[in-house]
Amino acid sequence: MVVASCAAALLATADGPAYAVDNLPPKQPLVQDLQSEGKACATGDDTPYVPEPPRLSAMLYDPEEDNQPSESSPVKGEFEAWWTDGAGAEQRRTYTTITLSSGSRHYWTMPDDIPANTVVSWHVRANDGEATSAWSDEGDGSVCSFVYDDVNPEKATLSSPEYPNPEDVFWVDGVGVYGHFTMDSPSDDVVSYRYGFLGGPYGTVSAEHPGAAVTIPYLPLTSGPKSLTVRAIDRSGRSSGESRYDFNVQSGRSPVARWKLDDPAGSRSAAAETGTAARAGTGVTFGGPAPTGTGATATAGLDGSGHGFLTTDAPATDIRKTFAVSAWVRPAETGRNMTVASQDADEAPGFSLGLRNQETGPAWSFAIGGATVSGGAPETGEWAHLLGLYDAETGRAQLYVNGHEVGTAAEATPTETAGAFQIGRARGATGYRDRWHGDIGDVRVHDRVVVPDEVTELALRKPKLLSRWSLENATDGTSPEQSGGAPLRLGAGASIYRDSDGPCHPEEDPDCPYVPPALVGDGHLSLDGETGYAAADGPVVDTTESFTLGVVVRLADSDPARPMTVLSQAGEHIDVFKVRYEPSTYTWQLVMPEKDEIGAPEKVVAQIKSSEGGQERRLAVIYDDGTDTIKLFLNGSIKATASLPHGRHSTGALQIGRAKAGDGWGEYLHGDVDEVQALSGALRDEHVPFLGTGTDPCLC
Repeated sequence: MVVASCAAALLATADGPAYAVDNLPPKQPLVQDLQSEGKACATGDDTPYVPEPPRLSAMLYDPEEDNQPSESSPVKGEFEAWWTDGAGAEQRRTYTTITLSSGSRHYWTMPDDIPANTVVSWHVRANDGEATSAWSDEGDGSVCSFVYDDVNPEKATLSSPEYPNPEDVFWVDGVGVYGHFTMDSPSDDVVSYRYGFLGGPYGTVSAEHPGAAVTIPYLPLTSGPKSLTVRAIDRSGRSSGESRYDFNVQSGRSPVARWKLDDPAGSRSAAAETGTAARAGTGVTFGGPAPTGTGATATAGLDGSGHGFLTTDAPATDIRKTFAVSAWVRPAETGRNMTVASQDADEAPGFSLGLRNQETGPAWSFAIGGATVSGGAPETGEWAHLLGLYDAETGRAQLYVNGHEVGTAAEATPTETAGAFQIGRARGATGYRDRWHGDIGDVRVHDRVVVPDEVTELALRKPKLLSRWSLENATDGTSPEQSGGAPLRLGAGASIYRDSDGPCHPEEDPDCPYVPPALVGDGHLSLDGETGYAAADGPVVDTTESFTLGVVVRLADSDPARPMTVLSQAGEHIDVFKVRYEPSTYTWQLVMPEKDEIGAPEKVVAQIKSSEGGQERRLAVIYDDGTDTIKLFLNGSIKATASLPHGRHSTGALQIGRAKAGDGWGEYLHGDVDEVQALSGALRDEHVPFLGTGTDPCLC
């Protein structure tokens, strides 16, 4: 700061302009730059409440015109606070801060004798050592106020009509059924509640006005004992003690309507496990094939004609409330709109679940109340599980395909009118339309939310163990399959090693050389890296459908000189897939060709970084036709996923330890292999760790 006389003066140099040396007073503090314990300056009805004597703060400025180049403008703050005490006398406190540069924030922590539950007002001004600014409340400014609250709010009482306390009703419906929980503290200054349900969700909800009760929804996703804990928060930020509410949730209730559609061939109606039986048109044929790996034993085929339908002639559920509709379906064509299930309204369906032909191609669809959710890729002749959900609590429609949510949830307002439930057709202005051509099975209607874990279970197709080779022994050049199936043929350079085959025993001979133990159990397949391999008599898995392959491997060399294949299965001309180790990048790779032609380029569709060789590795390849994905797993938990819209047809035998190379073979594995397992169907991620442990993988 430049010391100046009362008269204006100029300092001039030969090298630059002249500068004014008159001192200008600091700028008046602005209301938007003032805070009480971090809360914005306010007064009157907007006066902030604070839980302790607050720290006041202000941004203070000195005019830049005071400065010569490289000069700063130091200022200090002069705070003043006042209130009226219980005797009606005005009390004042003042405080001057240290000197700081212009633009700094200045603070004053109020003394502990500030009275509680009393409006305290304050203002501030800046002082540059020669002049002071106007007070922050002068002119267009405003006084700031606060109230120090030194009392915590009272604990909240908790209640729920849907989920009463166990002392009243021990077990209550249930998974997928919303509960509403009311929080109410007797304190009239509570403005919000912090809550947490056991296992989530957690959050904070605001009251409509101070002291108002608050009600929140809660959707149980699992059954069992639950609890809700709540703390009331007042306008100062003070918290009450914790309130706890315990309740017990039952499993999700059964569907309100279900048609398995496994009725005997020749039936003219579909029996209802729950709900109303559905009469069938003449275009419906019972006794059709069911999706493998499910509980379904048969399905109904609909021919796509005007006679291919089933109807209850009555509503299945009130679609203005929460509901879900699901079915197993297999379309015989995908080039036109087709309906799996719907419910009549006025000259239109109240909802429809099915297939829609869009500009981008066919997609599964769920439509209700003018909203449509689409996703997934229907394929002719391929089974899919569909579930459409309308959640009246959130007003959203959702669509699940094969256990996974697809598309984007949409806001929906269902129609007031509810007509007959339909399978295989949808109501139109001039009659029924969008008739289904293909198979339908196990149609269910729920009057609640079907939660994600339940959707996964409904869509589950349990894998089936096809073959397991433990590679413990060999007879006449073959190693048996554990269930009596086709054995593996061992080529030259391949042998079964057993722990008892060692040249000596370390416990008996201290000079005994170290030989790695058997991988799993008492033995494994040992391959020499030159000619050694093992092979099945043909393809073990159908690579056009979902499949799972698992293997345990140990490389003999810590730093191999070339790629080595562990598993492969060929098409007509080239390997449809192979799993190999690439030493140049230290990666395990899943490799597939662009097409089944000699010389077709190969593509690494998935790979996982690994340490150098010499250690046991458990590998798995899982193709899920329902989600069009293929995964490579390492040691049960590390995975890489790639998109595979269509499975590749394989005609060649499963190979262990080698891959196709032109007209011959190559990429021979130097190392040990054990526990080769093949399954039809896609094993769930959580069951992959069971592969390669010497037991059958968990298929539950």
